Amino acid sequence: MKHALFSNARLHLLQRVLSPLLHYLLLILIAVICVFPFWWTLVVALSTKGNTFAFPPVFWPQGVALDNFAEVFRVIPILAFYKNSILITLLTVAGKLVICSMAAYPLSRMQFRGRRLIIGVVLLTMVLPSEVNFLVNFISMTRLGLVDTYTAVVLPNLVTAVSILLLKQAFDEVPQDLLDAARVDGASEWTVFFRIVLPLIAPWLATVGILTAVEAWNEYIWPSIVIAKPEDFPLSAGVLYLRGTYGSSTRVIAAGTILTVAPILVAFLFTQRFFMRGMDGAVK
Repeated sequence: MKHALFSNARLHLLQRVLSPLLHYLLLILIAVICVFPFWWTLVVALSTKGNTFAFPPVFWPQGVALDNFAEVFRVIPILAFYKNSILITLLTVAGKLVICSMAAYPLSRMQFRGRRLIIGVVLLTMVLPSEVNFLVNFISMTRLGLVDTYTAVVLPNLVTAVSILLLKQAFDEVPQDLLDAARVDGASEWTVFFRIVLPLIAPWLATVGILTAVEAWNEYIWPSIVIAKPEDFPLSAGVLYLRGTYGSSTRVIAAGTILTVAPILVAFLFTQRFFMRGMDGAVK
């Protein structure tokens, strides 16, 4: 009997030790898989010698120098591309937060005929890939006379089903008694929306803003379609010129890729606490 109890205690202790260890090993494996492409690109960008496509791959730069980054600045107007990307990203984030929050609020807090149908239609749009809308959006921008403008880049990306549904979930969690008390005190619906509800869902707004910023910064297919002047390209589309100029120089292309990814990566690292708070609320 004592031997059995001792064996069970040892087994329980072993499970308590191994279970967290396996979890951490799994997380480390996932982290390595996610980080490896970026790290390999950085190694290639910093290297000035060696075989880029050696197998097994080289995990440390060889002949470390910034020549490849300097070449990117020399060949393409990357500072102008940075300015264009920042402007497009800021306009997209601001516009989406305003429009999607105003669309999600009535779906969450107002009762009207066809409300469930609208929510269903919004859900159905998530099935379609964004590329399906390119032709319709291009025809619309052409007829509106907006082709080759930043408005044409920003306008089709101001409303997405994911943002509306995420903000609707945020509005659903606001206590109804708080809204009723504000209305009893004479607050208008606009006052309730802007001064009470929006401050309460700030983490969710931050989450939508971060997701939108990443999406807008990395978008390159639609801007390259709707913008004709190369000097007006955002960074993600502008660095594609490196493929034509340096089609055989993988190191220069890797340096341009690092310069494209680094700003949004740094911004995410500084804002991830807001993102995690918003996603935690969405899961709840």
